[in-house]
Formats: sequence, structure tokens, C-alpha cells
Amino acid sequence: MLTPFMTGDADHRWYLDARVHVPDHVVYRWFEAETLLLNLNTGQYHGLNPTGGRLLQLLEETEGGVGEAVRRLATEYDVDEGQIANDMAEFCAQLAGRGLIEVDDDPRG
Repeated sequence: MLTPFMTGDADHRWYLDARVHVPDHVVYRWFEAETLLLNLNTGQYHGLNPTGGRLLQLLEETEGGVGEAVRRLATEYDVDEGQIANDMAEFCAQLAGRGLIEVDDDPRG
């Protein structure tokens, strides 16, 4: 199961300035305890914990703005935005690496 609180060595903070979307080849369903995603291109299922599922919902509600989704998530969980920003950027990198999200507006150029 993917969890948004995994830390990695690479700097993925640029995702905080990016816009992303769930591509057409990914279908997902929210459940109380987890969100299940299926990448139709690979046939692989992926599970997200409730926080990861909520981040996915927020990405849709904010039209893919990762930074805005992070701000809203921090407010909902009453956590300092800076505390979760790095984790959320890494989480987006993991989702993108599995083909579960795609970058619309890459601030790196």
C-alpha cells in the first residue's frame, strides 16, 4: 500500500508548484479504510491509505494543484503545511512513477 508519509532521497518539491491529473487509464474507488486504484495499462492494483485517498480527492477538487491540495490537507488535519509538504511531494512522485497521476503543468519547464 502506498502511504503519503514515505520519505525518499530525491527532491520532489517541484510537485508543489505543479498541476497533475489522474489519467484516463487509471480507475479508482474510495472506501472507508482505503482507496483502490487500477492502472489499466499495467493491470496493477494500488492501495492508498485514507490520507492518500483524501489527497487524491483534493487534487481533483483543486483541478490538480498540488500546492493547494497540500494546503487544504494541512488545514483539515490541523498540521503545519511545512510538515507535510515534503512528504506530499514525494508521494506525488511515487504516484507518477506508477503511472497513477500525470503532470499537466511542470514548473521545471
